[in-house]
Amino acid sequence: MSLHLLDHPLLQHKLSLLRDKETSVKTFREVVTEMTTLMCYEATRDLALEPGEVETPVGIAKTNRLAGKKLAVIPILRAGLGMVDGVLSLIPSAKVGHVGLYRDPESLEPVEYYSKLPKDIANRKVIVLDPMLATGGSASATIDLLKGYGCQQIRLMCILAAPEGVQRIQADHPDVEIYVAAVDEKLNDHGYIVPGLGDAGDRIFGTK
Repeated sequence: MSLHLLDHPLLQHKLSLLRDKETSVKTFREVVTEMTTLMCYEATRDLALEPGEVETPVGIAKTNRLAGKKLAVIPILRAGLGMVDGVLSLIPSAKVGHVGLYRDPESLEPVEYYSKLPKDIANRKVIVLDPMLATGGSASATIDLLKGYGCQQIRLMCILAAPEGVQRIQADHPDVEIYVAAVDEKLNDHGYIVPGLGDAGDRIFGTK
């Protein structure tokens, strides 16, 4: 299955805080980071390891460490920025690229205005970050961009998704694994997830 629904009780509790319209900007931002850290733990479960040894205070221990190139994290601007620290708290050596897209208010399709990626992006496993998977247009366009640079191992991590967004990614990119904490009912006429949690970018940065 390309869709991984992460139903851990801690994630579900924290998601309830994000949904609450009374949650402050400070708390919202902190909870997004916390949820991302928990989700990253699941999304990286199958990373390759290589054996090694270290000397402990009392002897030699056989160990396992991450093998090969480390991860690259690609937040979709701007809301995806709120998830970066959650990944870096677990994998501080990950490289961070950025992709900037805005959604055309008429067509609801993404328009790229910025991208800056690590030079060795093609050799890294990539996690694309965006709190909301609504229509799926921005995520699909970002994945198209990454594949154009030669990326072959791409994962998409979102806090909340609509069925339409999940279906779009599965249709456009069936090879991409999707990690979400919940899939909601639908999109409304304005392309917002229902019941959702509002505009994640506005709530993270306090711009509403």
